Amino acid sequence: MKLIVVGSSHAGYEATQTLLKEMPDAEIHLYERGETASFLSCGIQSYLENVSQSLDELHYATADSYKKQGVNVHVNSEVTGLNPDEKTITVKSPDGETKESYDKLFLSPGAVPFELPVPGNNLTNVYYLRGRDWAGQVNERMKTAKQAIVVGGGYIGIEAAEAFTKAGIDTTVIDTLDNILPAYLDKEFTEVVEANAAEHGMKFRPGEMVKEIAGENGKVSKVVTDKAEYEADTVLIAAGVRPDAGWLNGIVDLDERGFVKVDEYLQTSHQDIYAGGDATKVPFAPGNDKRSIPLAGNARRQAVIAAKNMAADENKYKMPAVSSTSGLALFDYKFANTGIKDANADTLSAAIDSQYHEEQILPNFMHDDTKIAMKIHYEQDSHRIVGAQLMSQKDVMMAINAISVAISANWTLEDLALADFFFQPEYDDTWNFLNVLAQQALGETFGSDQQLF
Repeated sequence: MKLIVVGSSHAGYEATQTLLKEMPDAEIHLYERGETASFLSCGIQSYLENVSQSLDELHYATADSYKKQGVNVHVNSEVTGLNPDEKTITVKSPDGETKESYDKLFLSPGAVPFELPVPGNNLTNVYYLRGRDWAGQVNERMKTAKQAIVVGGGYIGIEAAEAFTKAGIDTTVIDTLDNILPAYLDKEFTEVVEANAAEHGMKFRPGEMVKEIAGENGKVSKVVTDKAEYEADTVLIAAGVRPDAGWLNGIVDLDERGFVKVDEYLQTSHQDIYAGGDATKVPFAPGNDKRSIPLAGNARRQAVIAAKNMAADENKYKMPAVSSTSGLALFDYKFANTGIKDANADTLSAAIDSQYHEEQILPNFMHDDTKIAMKIHYEQDSHRIVGAQLMSQKDVMMAINAISVAISANWTLEDLALADFFFQPEYDDTWNFLNVLAQQALGETFGSDQQLF
């Protein structure tokens, strides 16, 4: 049995590892168009902030480690074509173009940065931040940059802006929306993190659209928006990503936005061809639909399901629904979220309510008055939980995973209000803050030692 995996990042890596376990006697080939295998873009911020000392650290595996496992690794090898009838792929490498046969195929085309359609987007010192090459270029530029503009206030843009600011670079974030991280946090949270970021020197210009990136002698000199002009010697474009699956158009079914269509078993429109990762959509638990949620954990879950089905005589394993659970830190604050937020609450068929609450995390006798800000979204009638956000200066963000599980289990506020969470004074209060959040949403509050003083 000859198995081919295209792409070696999160999904491709997990598919390869699962196939090695499920089909130890199979001939496995892994194709990667870059120079190195299994690079982790999610680790780039750690490299820009000198936590990771080398780009070589940001890999799941290397060509040598794959070879030791018996995997046939092909780097600098871009898959440019696919013939499902012949069961062959076309590969372009420094040695020329070849055709390779397969019995079963896993595709992980991934995504590429959205290129801002404005004049000057190709000037020197205009960067993106996805993949090893861009990470290396941005890191090198940080050594001499003085004034940086980051276009886009999502996760990638904010991570870069924080790294730039910490490096002493005058940094401004520009976004068309009214607040940073709008896909992840509601305004109660973003107002706090924006103010805190400003205290650290990071500037934010909301509600502005970039019209031009101007330059002198071929290099960036300023960014022009519909409201102002900003001097800059460095521009990072982080305006989102798009699926990199155009080469599959007319071969496997794509949707109107260019995502590869997969069924619940991760099979494409052709038998023996499976797909996962950022070029596909995943089932969304709160909405009972499919959405683009480009997170590493989702890609790896998909890859496990797809690989197990590739190894089975017939499709047996279904992709579980996910809730878009993620977390990040920005300067003094940690935050996490899952499911529905204000920005997309209207995408559900049911009417949605929410409750915001701040709670001291530890009992008074621990002499630590650090609070956690919380918000929960739920269906008005059924009280089914569909989303939540947490933020604190204390690192208790793993608690969001409990809400993610609650969403998948169709829990209600009533379930969460009395859920069994352990109590230990150095960790939490007698009533865990998640209990309290649900109780607040229900209009019920139970006894707490904090009410005695």
